[in-house]
Formats: sequence, structure tokens, C-alpha cells
Amino acid sequence: MKLSRIIRFIRESLNLSQEEFAVKIGVERLAVIRWENDKVTPNKIAQTKLYDIVKESNIKLYDFIVKDLPEHKVEGSSITLYHGSKAGIEGNIKPVSRDRCDFGQGFYMGTQVHQPLTLICTNPEAVLYVVELDLTGLKVVNIPTDIDWAMLVAYCRGRLNQVKGTRIYERYSTMLADCDIAVGCIANDRLFVVLDRFFDGTITDKGLVESLSALQLGVQYVSLSQKACNQVKVVHTEKLSELVRLCLFDISEQNRQYGITTANEICRTYRREGRFFDEILKEGK
Repeated sequence: MKLSRIIRFIRESLNLSQEEFAVKIGVERLAVIRWENDKVTPNKIAQTKLYDIVKESNIKLYDFIVKDLPEHKVEGSSITLYHGSKAGIEGNIKPVSRDRCDFGQGFYMGTQVHQPLTLICTNPEAVLYVVELDLTGLKVVNIPTDIDWAMLVAYCRGRLNQVKGTRIYERYSTMLADCDIAVGCIANDRLFVVLDRFFDGTITDKGLVESLSALQLGVQYVSLSQKACNQVKVVHTEKLSELVRLCLFDISEQNRQYGITTANEICRTYRREGRFFDEILKEGK
């Protein structure tokens, strides 16, 4: 994701010489040469101008950015994953995310690079990490894309506190006991709206689960223990440039609107099928 390669890609996509490209941007030809040779980094004003050109010319910059990154792969017990940080990792990797995340406090990694990229793109200090997770000797719990996923998320976000001591509360409070790695569907901002509607009794579990399957947000691996975090190795680091962040922000907004629209349609389709959150809690007492 080198900025020099991205700038060259933009220029070549426009079929312009370095001199013609410089005129279009409003800089000297020497500036373009230095940018493309990775000698100088264009300032934020120049990067904003570059992205304006990308949008005007409908250049598929996002595809180029993603293609330039290491791919997700599985080799034996080792898995290549992606982690996004809004300010960078300090010190050793630890399970220190917010305790009200999908599966509680942990170190979150995903199988699809666009998820962490679009999550962190609003922060000027954003950093993408490509990591290798070694599963050797770790206790792994796979959470299916069904009502158990939704109820476990509900538990981790404190939504089951109202039924503490019941059978259903105990079921989900023990699901990740002594677990090193939790594996399950990602619930980013495209699903937050649907999840909240489920918890608030607006939609049924059927609508929620169908939305999970349709949005295809990828799978997350969450290191819940320090033992698991010690088996995460950073293999590639990318600090996001202003140009890349602008591109990702647009993609994030497009995906968000598409996801919400799609989920709304699904929830309307299944509005009379399944059970509501309060019904499930009553059944589990």
C-alpha cells in the first residue's frame, strides 16, 4: 500500500505523463517524480486533490489498495488475519479491547481486510496490521451464525444482566469459559442497528440471523487469553495515508448504507417469523 505506487497507479490509470499529471494536480513535474520514487510524501492538500481526481475519473483505487496487501490464508495451524488499530499497538499484544465488544475483552482479528480498514479509516493515526495466529495448543470455540451467536453477543454486551441466575444466563456466561480463541461472525456498524433492534424487541431472531448470513462481513478470531495473544505475530504494518483514508471512508459509507438497506429488507421479510428477544429470555428461565 505504498503511497508512491498508489500515485503511479492513479497517473497510469489516467494515461498521463508525469508532466501532464503535474499540470492536472497543480504541482511541478519534479514533485510527481519524487512522489513516485518514494523520496517525498505529498502533503494532505495534495493527497486530497489526488483523491478528488480519483473520484472524478472513477478510478478503482480501493481494488488496487486491497490487492497490494498480503492475502488471508491458512497453512496448517497458522492463519493470516487482519487487525485495525485507530492509534497503533503499544507494547506486546494483549486482550485489552473494550469489555462490551462482540465476544468480550480480547484482541480482535478478521479474515477480510476491508472490515478493519473501513473501521479505522476516520482516525488520522490509523494503522493496519497483518498478523499470523498460531492455534497450536489453544482452546478454540467456534460460534455458529445462529441464535447462539446473537445471544452470546447479548451476554457480552450486558443485555442478559436482567436475567442473571437463570438457565439461559448461565448457558452463555459459561460458553467462553477457559477459551483462548473465539471464532464467529463479525458484527460491525452494519449489524449494530439490526442487533439493537433485536435487543429492543423490534425484530425477531429469524430476521437477525438472516441478516447475519446475507451481509457476509467475514469471520473474526478473538484472542481472549494472554496465552493466545502471545501466539499472534505481526508480519506486516501499514500506517494509512490521507489518500487511502479518504478512499476507505467513502467505501465505508457505501457499505454501511448498503448493509442497513439490505438488513431492513430482510427484517421486513421475516417480521412474522421467529421469536423476539424477550420471548427467548422467558423461555430460558
